[in-house]
This record gives sequence, structure tokens and C-alpha cells, in this order.
Amino acid sequence: MDAVYEAHGLTKRYGRNTALNGVDFAVTPGKLVGLLGPNGSGKTTLLKISAGLLQPTAGSVLIDHTPVSVYTKAVTSYLPDRMALPTEFTADDAVDLYKDFFTDFDKPKAAAMLADLHINGRDKIGAMSKGTQEKMQLCLTMSRTAMLYLLDEPLGGVDPAARDYILSTILHNYSEDAALVLSTHLIDDIEKVLDEVIFLQNGKVLRQAAVDELREETGESVDAYFREVYKC
Repeated sequence: MDAVYEAHGLTKRYGRNTALNGVDFAVTPGKLVGLLGPNGSGKTTLLKISAGLLQPTAGSVLIDHTPVSVYTKAVTSYLPDRMALPTEFTADDAVDLYKDFFTDFDKPKAAAMLADLHINGRDKIGAMSKGTQEKMQLCLTMSRTAMLYLLDEPLGGVDPAARDYILSTILHNYSEDAALVLSTHLIDDIEKVLDEVIFLQNGKVLRQAAVDELREETGESVDAYFREVYKC
């Protein structure tokens, strides 16, 4: 099956610092892929380049065989690692903005997910806890019918009780025609839903593998393998 999301020789430098160094990978539709690595390994930089927020120094990202462009932004649903909406907005304002901005946005689906999480549409974003803000942004992101979902630390500020709901939300709101890539350091929580993993280290792809194959080869969980590979 053709890749829906791929990188070729992707490099990003900030002055003398190299955040990404010749990254290559390919992700096919229907896959839920964990982008794993310690802080500073290049995960957020990779996702920002893929979402069109940063320009690479060299190499390329292709989404649906197309370099990052207006088209790829229209078919990619991106969850940033921090709040990207004005804090004076209410949840209803945010829903209306997404509805106006994205033709693939499903407003009733977003409203239902927000209600499930007890997020009041009249609540201002600035008055929400960090965890509630992240849950709201995830609901908005997953209410699009995108070809590619890029989620940067979707569980980062969320309490353990809400993680199962969020994982269920992620699992049930993308189709087999789409791919979903999420970065996380909470591997034990997310491992059960992953099809594949991409390990980043010092801006390079250390390994890309199917989760079942990795478990069979190593005889241990992805979380245990991660701790072994990245131990200090």
C-alpha cells in the first residue's frame, strides 16, 4: 500500500543545533503510529514541519505524495503541543472557528465529544485547566475527516482517568483510509492501541517497526524496550 505520510532526508537546523538529521520513514493508511523518543529527540520539530509551521533545512515531507502545501494542510488535522487558540475564546467560539475554517469539520461530533467530557460551550479557554484545554483541542482535532492526523503529546496534561476516554476518542474517530501519528512519552498508556512505532534519537530515526514484530523479536513490551534503548 502506498504511503500517505513520508519523510525523505528530512533535516532541520537551528543555528549550530541540529534538531532533525536525515530522517526517513513511511506511514501507510489505516495505521496508528507512535512517534517515540526522549525530550529533544526532534518529535515536535518533525510534526511542526509536517503541519507546515516550520520549513526544513533540507529534505522533504510528503503527504498524499505531495510536498507540504495548502493542499496538505487541508487534509492534515494537527494537534499542537500547547494551546493554539485565543484564551478569550469560549469552547463554542473554538467550534465555530473550526467549522468556518475546515470544510471537513463535523460540528455535531465535536459538540457530542465536548459534552461527554463535561466541557461547557460557554466556558472561556483561559479559565480552563491545562488538561481541559488539551481535551478540548483533541476533540476539535478528531472532529475533522482528515487523511492524516498528527497529535503532539495528546495525553501530556490529561489526568489518568480521562486517558482511556481520549484513547477511545482517537481510536474511533479516524478511518481506515487515514493514518494517525502521535508523539508521547506515556508509552505504557498508549502502547495497546499502536500498530507501529518510530523511535527518534538525536534527530535520527533509530528504528521503525510494527509493534507486534517488536514484541515478538525482543520478548518485551514497547515501554520496556523504550526504557532499555534510552536509558541514561
